[in-house]
Amino acid sequence: MRHSAFPYEGTVPDTGLPFLDATQDGLIGHLSARGGFYAAQTTYSDRRSLLHVGAGYRGSTRSLVVVFFHGNGATLTRDVILRQRVAEQFDASGIDGVLIAPQLAVDAWDSSAGHFWDSRFAPRYLDEAFSHLAPMSGLPLQALQRSRVVLVAYSGGYLPLSCCLAEKGLGTRLSGVVLLDGLYGEQERFERWITAHHRRAFFVSAWGNSSLSENVAFNLALAQRNIAVQTGTPQRLSGGGVWTVPSLAAEHMDFVTRAWVDAPLRDLLSRMR
Repeated sequence: MRHSAFPYEGTVPDTGLPFLDATQDGLIGHLSARGGFYAAQTTYSDRRSLLHVGAGYRGSTRSLVVVFFHGNGATLTRDVILRQRVAEQFDASGIDGVLIAPQLAVDAWDSSAGHFWDSRFAPRYLDEAFSHLAPMSGLPLQALQRSRVVLVAYSGGYLPLSCCLAEKGLGTRLSGVVLLDGLYGEQERFERWITAHHRRAFFVSAWGNSSLSENVAFNLALAQRNIAVQTGTPQRLSGGGVWTVPSLAAEHMDFVTRAWVDAPLRDLLSRMR
């Protein structure tokens, strides 16, 4: 992909400091709060994205574009495709749509968003992805361009996802957000988006013990804004609404494949059909 989260040579928005802020053994890289030093050449240089035309894709006005942001310590092949079986769950859900998953920091304990920090980047990224997906699907490019968008993040993928919620980003094309044990920060940004869009778009936060305290505080904050939060899996994910889905018995590392049900991503996607 010409448009990819990395390589990224800009600044970190919260600090204004250069992203590539350290050197080690003659290599330039980034100093992550959790993982220490990561070299740009090995960790922040992969331009690939997973592009998958779903088995149920028809290019209809009800089709969805689902963008999946992986968590820390992950690669697209080893984790997203093989371990978490994201494309397999996508097809098993029967959803009418396509799947896009950008490679973020490679196998690193780092949630940096790279180019996704720029709110104008997400539409450009999708446009390029559509240009590849259209010939793959055999359907016109316009079918993808008119599709609604749903963003899904597991764990540390919450940060690049949150950057896509800015008003200059996807706008009303965005019809839903799903966090899979991923509410670890950016709560105010999520609150603002929900406040502005919860009547037309859905928000789901499914969580275990790892993000329990953050989700409890988040639900209280939404209640103070007079926004109703429903508990449990929704019967149907269409239109507006906010749901919190506790899954306290789930292991964080297995949350994409085993939470309140086996294949929880398939379960949620099937409710968007």
